[in-house]
This record gives sequence, C-alpha cells and structure tokens, in this order.
Amino acid sequence: MKEYKILGEKDTRSGFGEGLLEAGKENPNVVALCADLTPSVRMDLFQKEFPERFIEVGIAESNMISIASGMAIAGKIPFVGSFAAFSTGRTYDQIRQSVAYSDTNVKIAGSHAGLTLGEDGATHQILEDIGLMKMLPNMVVLNPCDHIQAKQATIAAARYNGPVYIRYGRPKVPVFLTEDTPFEIGKALLLNEGKDVTLVATGHLVWQALQAASELEKEGISAEVINIHTIKPLDDEAILKSVKKTGCVVACEEHMYNGGLADSVAQLLVRNNPAPMEYIGVDDQFGESGKPMELMAKYGLDCEHIVLAAKKAISRK
Repeated sequence: MKEYKILGEKDTRSGFGEGLLEAGKENPNVVALCADLTPSVRMDLFQKEFPERFIEVGIAESNMISIASGMAIAGKIPFVGSFAAFSTGRTYDQIRQSVAYSDTNVKIAGSHAGLTLGEDGATHQILEDIGLMKMLPNMVVLNPCDHIQAKQATIAAARYNGPVYIRYGRPKVPVFLTEDTPFEIGKALLLNEGKDVTLVATGHLVWQALQAASELEKEGISAEVINIHTIKPLDDEAILKSVKKTGCVVACEEHMYNGGLADSVAQLLVRNNPAPMEYIGVDDQFGESGKPMELMAKYGLDCEHIVLAAKKAISRK
C-alpha cells in the first residue's frame, strides 16, 4: 500500500483563505463578500490585502447572494462566505434563482460544515448542504480533503466560469497531500490501488479511508481508495473502472446518506454496474453538541466503521 505521511495538521477553512488570497492576486476581478464571520471563515487574509475588493455585508446572507449575483453580471468573480448552514440553507431561494438558474459566476463558500463543527450543535452542523447544492443545475460542488486541497480547490473555482459551491471545515485535520498533487475539477484522485474493495471518500473522510485501507491490509484485504474532491460533476469513469475491478464499494462522507456522495455513487452504479455497496455517513438524523472526533466516532464516521463496512461489502459479492 502507498504510504501517506502526516505533514502537519491544519483546518481546511484556512486552505480556503489562502486559496482566496492567491486567487485575488491572480485575477483583479476576484472579490469577496462575508456575512459577519470574516475571521472565522478565513476571509480576513483577503480583506487585509484587498480592502477595496471586500464587502462586509453583515448578518444578511440572502442579501449577500443577491449582491454577489449582480457583481458577477458586471464581470466580477465574487466569493461569498459564511457557515455552510447559512451560506446554503438560509440562502437557498437566492442561490436557486440568482445563481444556479441565472448561471452567474458566483462562488459559494461553506465553512464549519458537518459534525466536526462540534460543540455548536445541530443548528450549525449542516449535513444536507451537498445535497442542496448538487441538485441545482449548473452548480459545481467541491469538498476538499485537507488544507492543501482546499487551497487548490479555491484557486480552481476562481478560474472556473460558473456557479461553484466549496465545502470546508473548522477543525485541524491531517495534511497529507502536497502542492504537487494534481487538482482538476471533476477528476478524482486515485490514492491507493486495490483489488478487493473500493473506498470512495470525500472531505474529512478521505484520511479515515486511507487509515482503514492500512488496517484492512493487515488482514490481507486490498482496498482501493479514491479521493472524490468533486462531487458534481462526478468522475463516473474513475468510479466505474474501480468497482468493475473490485466488485464492491463503500462511500464515505461527513454528510447525510440522502443527497450526498453515496447517493450519487449509488445512482451511477444502478445505471451502469450494480454492485454491493455500503454507506459511511449520517442516517437521516441531526447532529448534536460534542467534541468533533467523539461525534465522528458516535455517528460511525471513522476508520473502525469503514473497516467493518468494507468487510460487509466484500461478504456480499
């Protein structure tokens, strides 16, 4: 198995902040808008460097989307930032009408997504945002796995012409990719080759999937690990090729089963190559307050549960 070393621990929201700053340096049309959470969502780097290109909207997220849409029509490349619960859920009508339907070049950044928001609890731990965004025509959905990939995804989003949703998180997590790791919207990353089971993972669950593959190897089970940083458009070819080889799959995500990565993979397989499939995700329930990693374990979003799911999928072949 290919070995991935932990190069440090950083939050993916900081990767977004650094990527936004780089995008701003690269293109003077990049602008940023925030809804009273500038330091928390790491837009402060951009604000300090380009104050004339930054708008603090205040606690008015829906208005922020409308302003951004108008700026996009005028030729700007606006990034809007808030907690994912607010930047997608509270603003859904404006996103649907003024961004997706109008196909405007707006980039929606959702920070503090998933259970790993921790103590803030269910009201802020959105687990439905990927589904909300991927169901909208024209919308690209990105969910990077570590600090490096979050930075890459943000720069790629700025270069892409069209609506993009970028999901990222609050806690510090292992950094295991490098600046040389390729990133292309819609192109999955094969992190480890295997022959017995395919582990498709996104966001914080990618590192857990790699750890699970290592544990499975100790038992003589060869797991293929695919990093799905782009949930829409999905890399159909990479997934189908892998599952054709391994014969079964486990989808791993910090999101509801419904509407997330697993939902997309299941639809892909049922249309092309039905195969045994297991889900690692949240099963139709809200989160709760607690420490991030304790919540991940309680809801079954960790290495141990991925190992069990992989064995179950293999047993069904």
